Amino acid sequence: MTTPGEVLVVGASAAGLATVEALRRKGFQGSVTVLGAELRMPYDRPPLSKQVLSGTWEPERAQLRQPAHLSTLDAEFVLGEAAVGLDAAERAVHTVSGRVLTAEAIVVATGLRPRTLPGQAGMAGVHVLRTLDDALALRVNLLSCSRVVVVGDGVLGAEIAATACEMGVSVTMAGPQPAPLAMQFGDLAAGMLAELHTERGVDLKLGAAVTGLVERHGRVAGVQLDNGEVLPADVVVVAFGAAPVTGWLENSGLELANGVVCDSRCRAADGIYAAGDVARWHHETLNTVLRLENRTNAVDQAVAVAGNILGEDRPYTPVPYFWTDQFNAKIHVHGMLSPDADVTIVDGDAADRRFVAQYRKDGKVTGVLGWNMPKQARQHRQAVVDASVLVGGKS
Repeated sequence: MTTPGEVLVVGASAAGLATVEALRRKGFQGSVTVLGAELRMPYDRPPLSKQVLSGTWEPERAQLRQPAHLSTLDAEFVLGEAAVGLDAAERAVHTVSGRVLTAEAIVVATGLRPRTLPGQAGMAGVHVLRTLDDALALRVNLLSCSRVVVVGDGVLGAEIAATACEMGVSVTMAGPQPAPLAMQFGDLAAGMLAELHTERGVDLKLGAAVTGLVERHGRVAGVQLDNGEVLPADVVVVAFGAAPVTGWLENSGLELANGVVCDSRCRAADGIYAAGDVARWHHETLNTVLRLENRTNAVDQAVAVAGNILGEDRPYTPVPYFWTDQFNAKIHVHGMLSPDADVTIVDGDAADRRFVAQYRKDGKVTGVLGWNMPKQARQHRQAVVDASVLVGGKS
């Protein structure tokens, strides 16, 4: 495809903004429009469950860029206007108000939507945490409650539990895993995370699935587990995963399967690309299809998409990376972890809660996890790079 004269980015997200910035940085001089469902300009999501929720940051600090910088991008931001349909052949996006926006190249960066429990809608005291407004509303409730139950034992649930606990609220974490993040980290790191949360005062009710909410006079009163136990609560946070925002693409002709399915160039169709949490693309080096839900990938993938829009024609082959901060633990992960991997401490000492663990499957290094050793974890990342190259059959 020749270089387009106009680009439409659907999603005023980190991935959406990074796409625009990369296009301009790479010399694109055509028109750029960013369509966003929220009224807010692009902001950062990782701080929502930590600094914004705790109140150590004012909401404005989560903004990704200041207005002066945004003005230099020469992009039109159409905010508070959700996309409801896409005509892929015409490269036309239909919005909730009836507008039709067209462009020679379209980037889908609509992110995720939190999963919810049956009966959750409209029940007072029940929250999700995806947007800045979600974080602010949850903070208000946490400041006036005594007992919160966090439904979810993954990254987001564990971060919310840690933040709420440090705010002085009595916290219970519920979820089906034996320990927080067990299906990602395996026994060693997940077990240490469970110990840390317990030491700090979080009540772990893990190993049982949540089946529903208990309501009293229109407000949540507890969480029902599949073993019959009811966890009392003044506030409940539902944080057990999210789904790609692809409903508006159902009749578009794009392939949808746990995200927008793309080739190795993050291209879903001629002139249509996807970036960030919503994109499920072919990773040539790993020879697999991936969809990554983290801030680092959102930006890196957006840069790759911008380059391919402008004709660079390069596969997107990152070493996956994410981090999480919980209490005094700063955990950095490079590569792909799995709970059944062989885990070896290659730096530091787990007893000191300062170490790097290497994960191997079939004799190959697939990932490293650093616990309070970010610099050393990045150094050990090279073993993941070397193994990935071997898997991809490249020299």
